[in-house]
Amino acid sequence: MTDWQHGFYKLSAHDRRQQLTKARQLSPLEEQVLANTSSDLGDELVENYITDYSLPEGVALNITVNNRQYVVPMVVEEPSVIAAASNGAHRVSRSGGFTAPQQDRQLVGQVVLDDVTDKTAVKSWLLEHQDEILTIANQAHPSMQARGGGAKSMKVRTPGDFISVDLGIDVCQAMGANSVNTMAEAVGKWLTDKGFHVITAILSNLATQSLQTATCKVAFRYLATTEMDGKEVAQRIARLSDLAQVDPYRAATHNKGIMNGIDAVMIASGNDWRAIESGAHAYAARDGQYRGLSTWKIQDGYLVGKIVLPLPVGVIGGSIGLNKMTKINYHISQIKSAEELAAVTASVGLAQNLAALRALTTTGIQAGHMKLQYRSLAASVGATPAEVPLVVAQLKQRSHVDQALAKEILSTIRKDQVND
Repeated sequence: MTDWQHGFYKLSAHDRRQQLTKARQLSPLEEQVLANTSSDLGDELVENYITDYSLPEGVALNITVNNRQYVVPMVVEEPSVIAAASNGAHRVSRSGGFTAPQQDRQLVGQVVLDDVTDKTAVKSWLLEHQDEILTIANQAHPSMQARGGGAKSMKVRTPGDFISVDLGIDVCQAMGANSVNTMAEAVGKWLTDKGFHVITAILSNLATQSLQTATCKVAFRYLATTEMDGKEVAQRIARLSDLAQVDPYRAATHNKGIMNGIDAVMIASGNDWRAIESGAHAYAARDGQYRGLSTWKIQDGYLVGKIVLPLPVGVIGGSIGLNKMTKINYHISQIKSAEELAAVTASVGLAQNLAALRALTTTGIQAGHMKLQYRSLAASVGATPAEVPLVVAQLKQRSHVDQALAKEILSTIRKDQVND
């Protein structure tokens, strides 16, 4: 029997779809869906390309950062994320908006040595040759230095039995992963030639030299609900924030909510959201205890929020210049620099967090979620845009909701329409 997977990567996208259709007995409709959502660009970006997988895009509103208002594109499939970001940001904007200083940033290129017999002596030697090492790195990517960037600093660490040479590299406005890898590998080769055993030379996604801070304050009155005054809501949010600093179970969910917003902005802006995720969670555990990335406290009659996390983002490079939607999204947001993108992204994360904590401490998270979940549920069982509100209205009246019930309601609605 011929293995249909042999040589699959050599085929055109059209022929790959045909192979899959035959091997997996896809229906004509399934085959057509794959063909209709394919693009010429996809084959240039990923291996074994067959089609594009799309996600919904919306915009977060009311985002005021450093006294400037933004409309922020967000790409996410989860209901309520964009609504929550806009809701939290609106409450903050009424008290002055977010403050997020645009800070200098460097990525870390990590060159790790193994089989070191005298770590003290080797560390001393490396520090003595710092200027030479930085020169080697910059010679590997001269165009970066010509733009004002390049290898700027070096630190030597001794994790366990290893020695890590951490290069601080300014990648200007780019995401910069490939540039950093090139420079780290050049240093690794140079150290190998000097007789050291280099075990790896690569970018680290824990970008502690690209930390972004965003802060805000919210007047109590903008937190109040119909059943709870704003001060009590603020106090509850502060206590829930305290919990995320001492309990990793709560911290994981606390940070997931933050990353709901940050990931959505990263996808819309063409950045590597997986790199941002890994760095954020590593930073959350930097002292050995996994903690919430944000904190909230009561201060001078306000609820005061702060978030700090690595955001080594870029506005050029990678797939940013290839994706038409990414270009449009920068036009919508009017974000011009990597520093500005980091400031806005951190603010969106903090806004997302505020909305989630306010919901948790008042009505509960499901109250807001379910309004949008009902719409998704109705659509998932085949309701048309005109039928969705009719299905949702009946779902809201039921205590236990699932897909079977949604199908039953939709069927009844359609029967009633036929009878009418």
